[in-house]
Amino acid sequence: MPRSARRSPKARRLVGSVAFSAVLAGTALTGPVAHAAGPQVTVDLGRTTGAVMHGANGTLYGLSDVGVPGDELVTPLHMTTVVQKPQGGAQHPNGDALTVKPAFDRAGGGDVYVYMQDDYVQWPYENLGLADYLSKVDRMVREVAARPDADDFVWVPFNEPNGNWYPGLGSSDSATYAAALRSFKSDWTTVYRKIRSIIPDARIAGPNETHYDARLMGDFYPWAKAAGVLPDITTWHELDPGSLSSFESTLAAYRALEASAGIPALPVSVNEYGNRRDQSVPGQMIQWMSMFERNKVYADQAYWNIAGNLNDNAVQTNIPNGTWWLLRWYAGLTGRTVQLTPPQSNTIDTVQGIASLDTGRKQAQVLLGGASGSVDTVIRHVPASFGRKVDVTVERTAWSGYEGAAAAPAVVSRTTATVAGDGSVTVPLTGLDAMSAYRITVNPAGSGRPAAAGLPWSATYEAENAAITGGTVYSQGSRSNPYGFATSGTKDVGSLNQPTSKVAFTVDVPRSGVYDLDVFYGNQSGGPATHTLTVDGAPAGTLTYGSTLNWTYRATASIPVALTAGQHTLTLAKGTNEVTLDKIDLTAATARDAVYPATYADISGSPSYDYSASGVSGAGALVLDRGDKAAFDVYAPSDGYYTVHADYASTGDSTLSMDGATAVTLPATRGRVTDKALRLYLSAGNNRITAAPAGNSCLTLRDLRVTGAADTTGVTSYEAEDATLAGTADVSGNAWSSGGKYVGHIGLGAANTLTFQVKAPAAGRYVMNVRYANNQVAGSGNYNTNVVSRAADISVNGTTDTVMFRNSYSWSNFWDLPVPVTLKAGVNTVTFANSSTYAPDIDKVSVAPLHG
Repeated sequence: MPRSARRSPKARRLVGSVAFSAVLAGTALTGPVAHAAGPQVTVDLGRTTGAVMHGANGTLYGLSDVGVPGDELVTPLHMTTVVQKPQGGAQHPNGDALTVKPAFDRAGGGDVYVYMQDDYVQWPYENLGLADYLSKVDRMVREVAARPDADDFVWVPFNEPNGNWYPGLGSSDSATYAAALRSFKSDWTTVYRKIRSIIPDARIAGPNETHYDARLMGDFYPWAKAAGVLPDITTWHELDPGSLSSFESTLAAYRALEASAGIPALPVSVNEYGNRRDQSVPGQMIQWMSMFERNKVYADQAYWNIAGNLNDNAVQTNIPNGTWWLLRWYAGLTGRTVQLTPPQSNTIDTVQGIASLDTGRKQAQVLLGGASGSVDTVIRHVPASFGRKVDVTVERTAWSGYEGAAAAPAVVSRTTATVAGDGSVTVPLTGLDAMSAYRITVNPAGSGRPAAAGLPWSATYEAENAAITGGTVYSQGSRSNPYGFATSGTKDVGSLNQPTSKVAFTVDVPRSGVYDLDVFYGNQSGGPATHTLTVDGAPAGTLTYGSTLNWTYRATASIPVALTAGQHTLTLAKGTNEVTLDKIDLTAATARDAVYPATYADISGSPSYDYSASGVSGAGALVLDRGDKAAFDVYAPSDGYYTVHADYASTGDSTLSMDGATAVTLPATRGRVTDKALRLYLSAGNNRITAAPAGNSCLTLRDLRVTGAADTTGVTSYEAEDATLAGTADVSGNAWSSGGKYVGHIGLGAANTLTFQVKAPAAGRYVMNVRYANNQVAGSGNYNTNVVSRAADISVNGTTDTVMFRNSYSWSNFWDLPVPVTLKAGVNTVTFANSSTYAPDIDKVSVAPLHG
């Protein structure tokens, strides 16, 4: 059960000073910087520790349905493992292994672990006897046995046996323990042999305890070897913050057990790790991920809340939060990991990290985070092939809450550094935010200098430190309460349910101008809520808060605020419904281009890297020949058209593709570097844009840059209430829908449909944004919230595809889901249907060509 924790209130935190010390002084960094000794991360590029494994990017029930989460979020992560339930299992309403497998394969995924006992409905699992379980085992294994991809599956016969059918395994009474151990050994043998009788070479994982139990492991492994029922993969769970200090000794103890029993080193998979206070927080997750990558084991984030959101890292189907970008960085590590020594090893909530070196790319990367304050990152033995001058880029991905959309990581600094005589470069970072993670990228410097970069002024103000009227301060997730939800400062303000409830923040800004106010909140009121914002008592606007999973499942709401230099009082007063408040972030509003270096992109084929010119990003250029591709992950804050610049040179035509269709052709430049401005439609969240040369051309690409705000000129919207309804489909009113109306009761019969007549100016690929609501849940005895995705069979001119719509937490919470469609010139018939169950409620659709 959650436990409360006390911690001294966190003072206002300035986060705009994270940068190279030398950059702040207005000069280039030239080797190690002389300053007072402080915490130091040492990265030794001369000591490799093995190929980058990407083992820590697994997910337990992170995938729930076809397209939930979307390919735009799954593909970039290169997940090595997922853990799901058997097909048709009753433990949860979704997450079936065979259902999610096609999307996982499209994303280049690895192994699918099957929690076999999740066939049962209750938690802890109901025990109906071994015969009942064997019949289930027989069915689920035979479903997979005939598949050509049967060897992609790993079978987990028992999940947390010491907490389910064999609780005596944790008993301090020797007789009780011995009896439970005999029972477990007998059942393990029976189920193991049953699986192997159907798939002789099946991979079987276990024992899958709630934690590593040295007594059980010491009794189980020598016996399993002798009995011929040894697991192929060793699994257990690490869920407590203490694992961050004890895991390496635990793993060492297990390896010693293997050696003493004469067992070759088996793969280890910690197939549940982390807790609620960790998930969604980049500064927490980097500690776990670095620990597992360093020790070359596989690991899957634990499933505490809902399925289908990548363990609290997918805000909506295609919208990422801050930790998704950390996972994307992790997926982007290439080559070999290298020795990284943190200031304190195996210590909870301290700076930890991962580093890699790819000599082919001439690129070194360091991912770090986990504490506030300052740290020097000393990168030693920079390869001679990098040259004496290197470009160094520092980026930050901040905590945006579980449900707060996060833009691409902010660039803290870009600079050109001279490698010292001992082959080192020192990167001092100051003003670190403990909930954020950071990436340092080093590559050879070319001609020119990268564009200057830095974070805008920003400050955080905790709600618990503000003036509170009609509200209560609560303690939330912390080291002593890891089951509690992540909260800035470990506290929030709730019970703001009185007509007079308000929270007044005293802020102090350095200069007059417009500031972005981001409010971190929770809303379990059953529908959207509002606050009235006043500045120094004068009306300044209304914030609308969408529904969230619960009161402490943080999302963000934003509004621009004009402030004069100096101190002000910003008050959030109760409007409609109730919310909880965690903190506010106030950031100077600045127009900044988002730059996506080509040398950071995902690649296929065998492109080469050119660092002869630094370019805007300081990252050089990617050279793509026939058969090569580069995929960029481009973020958009809202749906609409943006100006996307391609900085490139090409000997012939090249293409940029989205949604599997060519969005635009990049014409030949005859060797000249060209800045090509393109008008492309980007959906809110992540957009996967792929660049490739056409024919035998060669494309040299420096970066993609996105400028300007979203423009909806050329987007055509169609209200659902104006479309053609058939059967039970009907129009209802809702103040939170577009035009105050929506269409419900679509589906649950083939005749119950909604049909739009959509006009297209030309034949081609379009994005159809479907605005919908869905709050269906399924009851269960487990602790998860079992949200259900609803399906709509969408027919475009007679061609039908099934699209899944994730739960939006309220029937009044309308979300947009982008659906790529191919339209003919003129009028197109688009029908929503579902013959077996209800489709989501539909508010409207908006249609736009991929490029303008």
